[in-house]
Formats: sequence, C-alpha cells, structure tokens
Amino acid sequence: MTVTRRRVSIRKKQTFWDQAKSVIFSTKGFPIVMTLSMIGVLFILFRMKGVELDYKITELNKNIKIIETDGKELKAKKADLLSVQNLRLLASKYNLKPPTSKQVIVIP
Repeated sequence: MTVTRRRVSIRKKQTFWDQAKSVIFSTKGFPIVMTLSMIGVLFILFRMKGVELDYKITELNKNIKIIETDGKELKAKKADLLSVQNLRLLASKYNLKPPTSKQVIVIP
C-alpha cells in the first residue's frame, strides 16, 4: 500500500492593490495604462486651453464694444464740428467770406 501525499499549496490571499499592481506593471497592462493616462492628460490640457480661449474671446468682445462706442462718439464729435452753425462761427472768427460763383467748382 502506497501512500501518496498531496501537495497542498497554501496560497497567500492577494489584496486588491496587490492584484492591481501585478496587472498594471505587467507587460500587457503597462502600455494600456500609459495610453489611458496620456489620453486623460491630453483631455485635461485641451479643456484648459478651451477655457483659456473663452476668456480671451470674452476680453476681445469687451474691447470691441469699447472701440465701437469710441467710434460712435468720434462720429458724433465730427458731425458737431462740421455742422453748418459751427462752420459759420469759425468763418466769422477767422474773417472768411463765402466763396464767389467763380470759386465754386462743380464736379460731375
């Protein structure tokens, strides 16, 4: 009668972190983890760049509104300076006379 002995292997129960480390740092898992990490970092960078561009666009729109307002004010000032009443006032100040008919040239 022969007695066979069975090998009883006692497995050490691995924790979740130990299993995760073995998968992450394996030859198949490491490239996948690195690829996903790079995609995550790139996603965050693109989002940050988008927010930065939104801030710049908002600032430029504010500047455009300010410049448009300044342009309207300048047009109003020009219209005031070129008004008939103001031109007559300037003419009397500098002793200017209205032009004669020979001095007026009509361009067709």
